[in-house]
Parts: sequence; structure tokens; C-alpha cells
Amino acid sequence: MRLRSALISVYSKDGLEPIIRRLHELGVQLYSTGGTQTYIQKLDIPVTAVESLTGYPSILDGRVKTLHPAVFGGLLARREPEHLAQLKEYNIPEIDCVIVDLYPFEDTVAKTHDEIEIIEKIDIGGVSLIRAAAKNWNDVAVVASKEEYKLFLDMLESQDGQLSADDRRELARRAFKVTSNYDIAIFNWFNEGTTDIAFKYSIHRSDILRYGENPHQSGVFFGDFDKVFDKLNGKAISYNNLVDIDAAVQLMREFQVGKPCFAILKHTNACGVARRHTLLEAWQAALACDSTSAFGGIFICNTTVDLSTAQEINKLFYEVLIAPDFAPDAFELLKKKEQRILLKIKTFDVQKRSFRSLLNGVVEQDADLKTETEADLKTVTERVPTPKEVGELIFAAKCAKHLKSNAIALVKERQLIGMGCGQPSRVDALRQAIAKARSFGFDLNGAVMASDAFFPFPDCVEIAHEAGITAVIQPGGSLKDQDSVDACNKFGMSMVMTGFRHFRH
Repeated sequence: MRLRSALISVYSKDGLEPIIRRLHELGVQLYSTGGTQTYIQKLDIPVTAVESLTGYPSILDGRVKTLHPAVFGGLLARREPEHLAQLKEYNIPEIDCVIVDLYPFEDTVAKTHDEIEIIEKIDIGGVSLIRAAAKNWNDVAVVASKEEYKLFLDMLESQDGQLSADDRRELARRAFKVTSNYDIAIFNWFNEGTTDIAFKYSIHRSDILRYGENPHQSGVFFGDFDKVFDKLNGKAISYNNLVDIDAAVQLMREFQVGKPCFAILKHTNACGVARRHTLLEAWQAALACDSTSAFGGIFICNTTVDLSTAQEINKLFYEVLIAPDFAPDAFELLKKKEQRILLKIKTFDVQKRSFRSLLNGVVEQDADLKTETEADLKTVTERVPTPKEVGELIFAAKCAKHLKSNAIALVKERQLIGMGCGQPSRVDALRQAIAKARSFGFDLNGAVMASDAFFPFPDCVEIAHEAGITAVIQPGGSLKDQDSVDACNKFGMSMVMTGFRHFRH
């Protein structure tokens, strides 16, 4: 099909000029409205105002420009005798192509809470033009957003203004993708704060991954990775990388403020976390937590990586290193290992809602953004924790929150010295944590213990006491909470309860 006419009404003019010039060279009759019409006229290219078709000017502050049978008849008419006869009867020209870029609704919502401004960015005419042209794709070509400008221009250039049925169908497919995402974004804005529960998301970007969780599985990431990170170095990011990176960001969000902190993760679980006066010291302490599991892990910190730290990190094989920044000399060193992924994180903010596929559906929930503070701690034992223990307990609770349940975190001197996770019983998790700490030479005397959920029996307190642990933090909520409290009192241990459980399945 050779294009003979085109209606152009766009918000973004970036990249539009070469399309207009090419259409003009091909002898295509151009129709337009408002700002787009003015833009075309400034290029000294002939353009016909849409109101010359409709007989009406743009009215209601531009809300009504193209909504008229003279426009939609030319778009929706099938190029067959009966429809063409009706067009001729009502003096309606055929329109072979529509180029639209919608008002930036999502961008407007992101930058303002002004309801009037947001409402005015709900595009009506543009969406209607897109849907009409896409419905009639067999006879009409549609360009539904600035993202399709280049594709359309390439089609014009390579095929001398003729578009195949496959081209038009592909443009229509992309058009309905644009309008469906647009409608979802508008719905979610209206739906925010209501009691109507609906699972609808508008995600514009997607990247095909090397493979899924395993090589025989394909995988696609839907999201804008570049909003969170600048990828400075390394191979393509895999499915497993993404899952671990997400876990690393959620963990370091808890420690982003304050003294330098370093964390090492493997299969989403933290195997090393430490805070120190310098980043190098934090790295060394985090690595000491479990130097075996650190091999091939995900590394993340809360401050700029300097050369001395980079030199030590560079001695170990790792998959990903995440930091707010890299000193120039540190970056020069680290980038020499071309496969290692270096990510500069822009924000530690995480989504307020989370979801995952289950059975034949999806479960959505509030993200677990609760971080315990000293105000959340309720001492339930005769012995009150010392100020130092309080700080250690809060540190331990943050670590336990990001381990798979059942989870236990053992902390001493702001260092995760032992962790047990993914165990069928809390006793198993504690025994794993103690064994891990001892295997790396840590002295548990004076350490503190955090649990992601309550203790149904006093056995964990008894085991912790035997290991030398002096203070415990847990959410509470068991019918037998008092048994654990009594055990702490018997052994001279302190226990605080928070009231917040942090299951992680």
C-alpha cells in the first residue's frame, strides 16, 4: 500500500522532522492540528488544517480537535466500494496514515500532584485516532508513539513509501500496546487509595535476558533498569543476577545511612554484612563473615569505592559490584576484568508494592518496608539490654529480615558473624548459624541473636545461652512467649520484642 495522506498530531516533536520531510518528498498529503501544524509550517512544508475537514475549529481549550466523522470516517473506512461510496457521498477524504504521540500522563503524575494538570494530560483524541487506525490496519498505517518514529522512517526509506500488510499489522500491534499501557496508567492513578483491588501494571520497557533461572528457560525483564543503575562494566545481566541485585538493594536500603557498610550476598541471602569506620574495614569484616560463600557473590556498599578497597575486592571472583560511585582510579582497576558487572546505583528506593506469580495467578502485597528502630523495642526480660546491645540488636534484626525463613542472624560488633536461613525449623536455623560462626573462628560470647519470627518454645534461647549469646530480638506473638522470656531470665539474658514479623518465603 502506497501512502497518499497522513494525519499528524503529536506531543513530542523529537525525531519527527525527517519523517515529515520524507512524506513530503513522497507526495503525501499532510493534515495536522495545533502545535504540530505550526511545527510543520515552520519547516516550509504544505499542511492542511484538520478544521478544513471538520468545519470546526479546535474548541474547549484543545480538548476537541479531531473527534469528528470527517476524520474518523477517513480512518475507519474499508477501501472497498460500499465504504468508499459513503466517503464520496459525504466528501470525506481517505486518511492512509496516522502519526500520534500521546500526552505524557505518567511523566506528569511522577512530577506533580496537581489534579487539574494531571487530568488535562489524559489524551482522548490521540488515543481515539490510534485505535481507529489500528483497527483498520489492513488499509491504514499507524505510528502510535515517538518510540516508533525511527521504525516508521526506516520503513519509508527502505520501501519508497509503500508499507506491506505485515508492516501495517506490526504497527497496529505496537499501537494497541501503547494504548493498553496508557489506559492502565490512568486507571492506576484513579484507583490509588480506593478499595477496588485490581492487578494492572503499565511497564513500557523490556529486555530479553540471556536465559531464565536455568539455561533451558527463556527470560524477559520488564522494567527500566537504567532508572536505578548506570551499568559501567561487565557482561549482560542475567535472570539470577537480577534477583540477587534486587535482594542486595533491599538489604543495603536498611544500611544506606551512616558509617560505611558492605554486604555480600549469595542466592539472595546475605552471607556477610559489616559496618566500620572505613569502607576497606567494612569489606574485610564482611568477607570474614563467610569467605567461602563470598566467591561468585553479589557485593554492595553504601559509599564510594576507593582504590584501596577496590584492590582487595579485585582479588576475589564476583558477579556484580554495586556502589553509589567509584573513585576514578578504583574504576580503572576494576573494569580491567571485563566480565565483572559494575553498577552505579542512583537510588536505594524500592517499590512500595511487590508481586509474584503463583499457581494460575499473581499475588500482590505491600512491600516489607518496616525497619525497626529503638522506639519499636519492648524489653520483656528482667535484664535490660545495654545501649551497645540495643544497637547490635537493631543491626541483627535488619540482617535477619533479609534472610530466607526460617532465619536467625548472629551479630557482634556490627558484623554478621553467623546466619541460618531457609530451614524447616528455627532450631535448625540457629544451629546452622552457630556452626557457621564457629567454622570461621568467631567467638560467640557477647553476641546477639535476631529471629525473623517468634520462638514457639524456649529451646532456641537455651541453645543461644550455651553458645554465649547475651541478648535476643524477636517479634513475639507466640502463645508461649513467656516460656522464652522465663528462659532468658533464668540465664541472665535480655530479650526485646518488636511486634513485627519478617517472614521471607
